[in-house]
Amino acid sequence: MPDGAWRPRVLSTFSSVHDPSHRCEGGTAGLTGMETLSRSTSRSFCNASSSTHRSRGGSRNSAAVRATKDSISSSSTFSCPRVELSKTHGPSTNILRRKRKGLVVDVACTLTEKEAHQERSVSSYQRPDSDGRFGQFGGKYVPPSLEKALLELEQAYNAVVPTEKFQSEFHAYLKDYVGRESPLYFAERLTEHYKRHDGTGGPHIYLKREDLNHTGAHKINNTIGQALLARIMGKKRIVAETGAGQHGVATATVCARFGLDCVIYMGATDVERQALNVFRMKLLGATVKPVHSGTKTLRDAVNEAIMDWVETADTTHYILGSVCGPHPFPMIVRDFQAVIGKETRRQALEKWNGKPDVLMACCGGGSNAMGLFHEFVEDEDVRLIGVEAAGEGVDTPRHAATLTMGKVGVLHGSLSYVLDDGDLVGQHSISAGLDYPGVGPEHSFLKDIGRAEYYSITDSEALAAFQLTAKLEGIIPALETAHALAYLEKLCPTLADGTKVVINCSGRGDKDVDQAIRMLG
Repeated sequence: MPDGAWRPRVLSTFSSVHDPSHRCEGGTAGLTGMETLSRSTSRSFCNASSSTHRSRGGSRNSAAVRATKDSISSSSTFSCPRVELSKTHGPSTNILRRKRKGLVVDVACTLTEKEAHQERSVSSYQRPDSDGRFGQFGGKYVPPSLEKALLELEQAYNAVVPTEKFQSEFHAYLKDYVGRESPLYFAERLTEHYKRHDGTGGPHIYLKREDLNHTGAHKINNTIGQALLARIMGKKRIVAETGAGQHGVATATVCARFGLDCVIYMGATDVERQALNVFRMKLLGATVKPVHSGTKTLRDAVNEAIMDWVETADTTHYILGSVCGPHPFPMIVRDFQAVIGKETRRQALEKWNGKPDVLMACCGGGSNAMGLFHEFVEDEDVRLIGVEAAGEGVDTPRHAATLTMGKVGVLHGSLSYVLDDGDLVGQHSISAGLDYPGVGPEHSFLKDIGRAEYYSITDSEALAAFQLTAKLEGIIPALETAHALAYLEKLCPTLADGTKVVINCSGRGDKDVDQAIRMLG
């Protein structure tokens, strides 16, 4: 790097950074992406595009970012099949970020669809392909400092995880430590509640009880797998982000089990509303670091965890908690969570000798939904429904309905749907796990080809379902799960009698009781 240069450390930029011959806007050749950004107020950088992607008809992109004394601004150009920037300048593509500890770049340029996608069967796609893409989504938009770590992770995953030895150890921990398999429970009283008004019939509702796992959520499936992988790679330290605290608790748990140092980043707002989980993480030996930047929620926790990983990648593994981020994370998290759908298929065959008709799950980053969906993606007779957070309403800035209201863009190293209000600060949900302004790239892909449906539920609707499920089934669901349960009000009247609906009960609501008390008075 040039003398006096500094390296921004947040992965929210357009930077495939593979082509060393690419010439940046300021005329600098041979330096890719982040490395050309300097302290000078007059210098700018242009992220190098990927010659590999270009030769395959994929994306070409550049992002010019200008640093001033107190802030950083960017204006980006992007070209990709069926995608173009909605504006060349303005609040959607010219975002300011304050300096903090060596300067932070946080850019998520808004893109819009250029033309309709050609209808293709989902089975005709490789998910992901060799470039880490699901259709046009996914990929690696990272600075050079992370390319080595991501490549090391991908190579280790491909070499180790498919082996019989790894799978045997992984499933042994799922059985004896996590407590799998989780039940597929017939919710008899919810089913009765959603009968037709004349009592003649309605759908049959089942809950996949991930809330009964050790630590109380689906998150433990992924953290067990990634901790085993980190141990094989020789990593002694783990960093992670958390919103609702469920991923943080699961990460702290496996670190305690395997003797790994653990640092959890959590937005200061989430630290307050998830105090019980913060205590659990500390009790398990983790260091919890509150994040006071930005919205003080999940997005900012991801930023901090990534910055930590950039600086310590030689000794640290980042256990990302959802199907987001640069390749190979969306694939790794999905594959470790896919046990949910595999069990569901087997249990459905046992219970009614068939498949579910409808699968439904809440969707923030999307790991619990993808874990349920993945086994059935190619079963086109099974409906896949993801339910997002509408917050105070999608007609207000206070929501987190990324797939319902977002546009295509890049956030935290991956091309996907994002919410961009010009500053990425308006996202909101009563649920700390759903207020992320992005979503996993495979969900974006499933939406675009029409394989999955995505809807949104407000805070008040989720609170009502939270109470209803507790009163009818004796199950207090996480507020995240309550969003999926709330969509039954809209879905059930449209379904034929006897339709088998499986909802992923992704976590239990112990963590949310204090917040519910405040909200309900």
